[in-house]
Amino acid sequence: MTFEEIKKEEAEYLMPTYGRFPVALAEGKGAVAKDVDGKEYIDFTSGIGVNCLGYSDDGLVKAISEQAGKIQHMSNLYYNPLQVEVAKKLVELTGLSKVFFCNSGAEANECAIKVARKYAFEKYSGKRNKIITLVNSFHGRTVTTLAATGQDVFHNYFFPFTEGFEYAEANNIESLRNLIDDTVCAVFIELIQGEGGVNPLQKPFVWETAKICQDNDILLMIDEVQTGVARTGTFYCYEQYGVTPDIITTAKGLGGGLPFGACICSEKLSGVLSAGTHGTTFGGNPVACAASLEVLSRVATKEFLKEVSEKGTYIKEKLSSMPNVKEVRGLGMMIGIVLEKGEAKVLANRCVEKGLLILTAKTLLRLLPPLNISYEEIDKGLAILNEVLSEV
Repeated sequence: MTFEEIKKEEAEYLMPTYGRFPVALAEGKGAVAKDVDGKEYIDFTSGIGVNCLGYSDDGLVKAISEQAGKIQHMSNLYYNPLQVEVAKKLVELTGLSKVFFCNSGAEANECAIKVARKYAFEKYSGKRNKIITLVNSFHGRTVTTLAATGQDVFHNYFFPFTEGFEYAEANNIESLRNLIDDTVCAVFIELIQGEGGVNPLQKPFVWETAKICQDNDILLMIDEVQTGVARTGTFYCYEQYGVTPDIITTAKGLGGGLPFGACICSEKLSGVLSAGTHGTTFGGNPVACAASLEVLSRVATKEFLKEVSEKGTYIKEKLSSMPNVKEVRGLGMMIGIVLEKGEAKVLANRCVEKGLLILTAKTLLRLLPPLNISYEEIDKGLAILNEVLSEV
């Protein structure tokens, strides 16, 4: 099918829930995608941070294919040896205690919310159930995770929402402190607000937040869906902030391209979700687990993490000298570009026309390249971006 045929049939058969760029991808290798007409694109998006090892990585293809040839799915009514392997690896990497597997970041966040509320319900006789998140946060698109999301733009149309969420201002500790009372069970934060505009939290704010939680027996939950799995140059971003969360949520790059998420909790929470209190049909699927084991065996090494940091620094230095760039922010290979002028969505479309796939986040351009992208591919993509920025 040609691009125009695909576009026409999509309009006939699919709900119009996405503002798509005018390209239909058909295949890819590494950080290079190819559309149905054979045109190539440097990919600075990795499927919004999912394809951490790029397209059709040989190791991933092998792991997925071999597992699909053994058993592609089993019910969670049975023991799954691959789940055990992935969970053990995540516990070793984080120092936490127990893992629940699911299919997405939103589901991981739903699990975290349930753990926090059940823990508080049992310990405080149901008197604690409120969760504080941050203004400008994003935690998912289910009704409950939308309620946790501190952006009004996502709230319209879908009322009533799940109750029990309040929003503090990021980097304003007094705003958070004013919401703390004996009804709060958890504080739930992203260390870099990705969808909110690639806004890193200030370390003193995070440190004081962790202290408030510790002093008041309030759970500190960190949404690492976009920042995790080596994206920021450490395996999880919280490592760079020097805090220890009670719960981490993770997804995106965890499956290397397959739907896979997890909620990881500390020892004191390890028995909160007992049999029958939570579950999933597809979570911890054997094929997704096989993919995750391949990802974890490669991205969690010191050498790989060092390369991610170095590539991120290289990209940011190049961006800082480009025209129409007011500010570059982020950590590792999670990068936001504040523009001096021009509309991010328009510039992103211009990039696509010239052979570069790039993201936006509010008024910013956003980069989430495959973590193993080569310097040659980085330079090709940056050359296209520089050309587009020069034309504004």
